[in-house]
Amino acid sequence: MKTVDEQKTVNAERTTGQSVTVPLNRGWWEKHGRTVVVWGGRLVLSVVLLVAWQLCAGRVFDLTFTSRPLDVARRLGDWQRDGLLWSNTWVTLKEVLLGFALGASTGAVTGFVLASLPTFYRVVDPFIVALYSLPKVALAPLFIVWFGIGLQMKVLLAAVTVFFLVFLNTAVGVREVDRGLIDAVRLMGGRRRDVVLKVVLPASMTGLLTGLKVAVPYSLIGAVIGELVASNRGLGYLISDAAANFDTAGVFATLVVLSVIATVLNLFVSLIDRRANRWKPLEGRK
Repeated sequence: MKTVDEQKTVNAERTTGQSVTVPLNRGWWEKHGRTVVVWGGRLVLSVVLLVAWQLCAGRVFDLTFTSRPLDVARRLGDWQRDGLLWSNTWVTLKEVLLGFALGASTGAVTGFVLASLPTFYRVVDPFIVALYSLPKVALAPLFIVWFGIGLQMKVLLAAVTVFFLVFLNTAVGVREVDRGLIDAVRLMGGRRRDVVLKVVLPASMTGLLTGLKVAVPYSLIGAVIGELVASNRGLGYLISDAAANFDTAGVFATLVVLSVIATVLNLFVSLIDRRANRWKPLEGRK
């Protein structure tokens, strides 16, 4: 048995000889029900985990190592009233945003240009992979020698971490462009500029956006590593200071703030992804 909407589509196809998309008259739940279920499930899971943590702390786990959700909430409240939370969060957020912008922009441009030059890309590829394989925490002491312990060092460390992720994903996106599309544009008289702007650039957006999504948490990692190694401000400094004083609640409170920052940045990148992929068929969107 076909539904009413399916029957309308079939009748339209028989009349015109073409496939016609008929708007569906769906209710609010049919449109948003799945989203409500997903977010409801996330909320329930979060509550269950927090309650289990609260009940088990002090009974199953040692409070010295795990603290409790209520203690973490109290620590956040204390830091908020003292102004300690916002001042240090702003320092880290500034480092993350500047590092992410610098690393993402340079990585995207470099990846697009080098991947468009196949022979040159094959020459430099081993060197890029070797640099990417270096642990970023090992670069922190070198960056301190070069740039000091100020804001610049943390921004550049975050930018280097982001650069390689965006570069590699953008390069993959460019190198995997459908050759048939390129040949079709050339057969229609398109010049190299047309191929780049109308085929390669749109097709490589998937790789670029994947790189941006992956790079968001790594920009945080780069900035926090710099703060852990040498800093007297920022969320990394709060983690280091809390750990030195065996303040487990303080460590977890800082991790909560870092998680919120990463979530907000990921949502922002997801919005860009949706706008950039509006040209794709529905089944091709994530």
